[in-house]
Amino acid sequence: MILSFPEGRFSAYLFDCDGTIANSLPVHQEAWRIALQKWNASFPEDLFYAWGGIPVPKTVTMLNDHLGLNLPVKDVAHAREQAYLNLIGTITSHSEVEEVIRRQHGKLPMAVVSGSPRASVEKTLRQLGLWEFFDIIVGAEDAKLGKPNPEPYLTAARLLNVEPKSCLVFEDAEPGIESARAAGMAFVRIPQRPE
Repeated sequence: MILSFPEGRFSAYLFDCDGTIANSLPVHQEAWRIALQKWNASFPEDLFYAWGGIPVPKTVTMLNDHLGLNLPVKDVAHAREQAYLNLIGTITSHSEVEEVIRRQHGKLPMAVVSGSPRASVEKTLRQLGLWEFFDIIVGAEDAKLGKPNPEPYLTAARLLNVEPKSCLVFEDAEPGIESARAAGMAFVRIPQRPE
């Protein structure tokens, strides 16, 4: 994978976690499979990739609406998170993104902006040996409105004390790209699946 950077000088780098820093989408997909077994439900692959970056409780609600299900949101979200945490040891990083993180560490502020709970993001980053590289983490609980709303990325810019237009976002999922665009930020798109 070759990353394509936009022109310009940036004051901060903001990274999505799952699918961007962490090659964790297969693990998340398996966690959904395990969690949904109890309710004899499944998460179609096309929807899984289309809805990447959306917080888990909202995803459960969307599954209910889209597939005509009646899944208990809190119970499914908890089961999915537990399944993910049980599988976390198998996650690897996207080497090209990790290289950017290591190269820019100490040169400009960096944040992780994720639709996952902050505790889950921390465990993922610690698993990858990248926790100490980030100045802040914005998790699902830090923004009332998740991606594709711009609030998560705007929150990170505010916490880093930088102008949104001076941030470069690294994202894999369309809701995250929409969030970055709406925040007035340039972005680097990380391919979700091998081409």
